[in-house]
Amino acid sequence: MAGRQRLAALAAVAVLASGLTGCGGGDVAPATPSAGSSASSASPTTTPTGPAKPTDRSPHGVLLSAELAMQTARRAKVSYRLGADAGSGPLFWAPKTALQIKRSTPGDAEQLIVVDTVAYQGGDAATAARNGGKHWERFTVPPDPDGHKEVPYAGLIDLLNPVEALAAATADGAEASFVGEEKYEDSTVEHYRVTTTAEKYAAAQTALTQARRDNLRAALAPGGSISLTVDLWLNDKDQLVRLQRTGNGDSGRADDSVLYSDPAGPLLSAQAPAETDTVDTGVRTVSPLAR
Repeated sequence: MAGRQRLAALAAVAVLASGLTGCGGGDVAPATPSAGSSASSASPTTTPTGPAKPTDRSPHGVLLSAELAMQTARRAKVSYRLGADAGSGPLFWAPKTALQIKRSTPGDAEQLIVVDTVAYQGGDAATAARNGGKHWERFTVPPDPDGHKEVPYAGLIDLLNPVEALAAATADGAEASFVGEEKYEDSTVEHYRVTTTAEKYAAAQTALTQARRDNLRAALAPGGSISLTVDLWLNDKDQLVRLQRTGNGDSGRADDSVLYSDPAGPLLSAQAPAETDTVDTGVRTVSPLAR
């Protein structure tokens, strides 16, 4: 019953949005990343403008609108700090997963690229030194228990995905409130706060496998933290521009921050490096916590 109510709520937002945009000519379909060795946006003429705002401006209604807006955007540039891990670059969350991250964490490879189920790591002098001058290592990860191909660094992607954050913010049992308007860079944004738990946050991700939900719950609850506070800042199009998650446990603390810019940007891309500069390292096991 709860699932049907949630789908009905999103459907209502979608129907209202389409009705409002229909009067003005409608939106152009968003660009689709290719399923090959790269994900890129189409020309600026096909950039989606996003759905119109619904009339329900309660905290829950606004966050539902934001979820739809980010589903429509499909991509953005992210800049993040997840515990000790930090980096930035373009992220595609639909219809295929892709990201191209330059990490700023000491000890990590300078860059990380994921295109669907294939990952590339390196792009730095150290990688070239151990691979005969080739700067990139290509690899895949073991399949899931059902034999399906897994997305490398799925744990990192799930922590960055704005649609997942908004699905958690609008799920049953999440308590949302409007904090107020704030200045952010050169604009005014609306700040919302959601109180939930790592377990509820992960359970809201019904499109993920159980293994990925379990890993997400563990990543959100270092030290066994029970409560989780999710702060979300939205622009005037109800697009998520900043996400912060905090929580305390007996032996650790969740403190994650993600900034989103250029949602649905026409020039965003994530491309595999040249084959001539790549060495295939086969199958690797990547930490599911992605920290």
